[in-house]
Amino acid sequence: MVEIKSSFANEEQCAHAIEELRTAQIANFTTFSPIPSHKIEHAIGKKKSPVRWIVLTGGISGVLTGLAITIGTTYEWRLNAGGKPLVSWPPFIVICFELMVLFGGIFGFFGVLGLAGIPTTESAEGFEGSFDEDRFGIVVRVDETLAPQIQSMLKESGAENVIREGV
Repeated sequence: MVEIKSSFANEEQCAHAIEELRTAQIANFTTFSPIPSHKIEHAIGKKKSPVRWIVLTGGISGVLTGLAITIGTTYEWRLNAGGKPLVSWPPFIVICFELMVLFGGIFGFFGVLGLAGIPTTESAEGFEGSFDEDRFGIVVRVDETLAPQIQSMLKESGAENVIREGV
């Protein structure tokens, strides 16, 4: 197995190289970017994040918890305020809304942390400091037989540096 590191000056060249890799059906690669890039995400074929469904689950859990607490407390204590019915929806809506926002935020926070793999104690394989400063990088892991083809493909796509390392 060979590791090929390449760096690019701009995101267009990097995205083009990713598209070339995907066209050649090379799937074992890692990308690095100093900024968030929609072009690179699109080239990778990244799907939408499931965080929105995690937040929805948290919001629904908050509403159900709010209903359970308010209705449960009302029936447990049987406090009749001014002859109103025991289960009076207007004040319960406020509690349900507040818990929906709270639980949705908490679920979203931990969902992002979990899906991002945070905290991590080590940097990704193939990472170089220049990928974090001003360069876009692609690290490809392929068999020895495909390495020359991948190297030329990356150079033709506009890579500034292409380094081949044995793993």
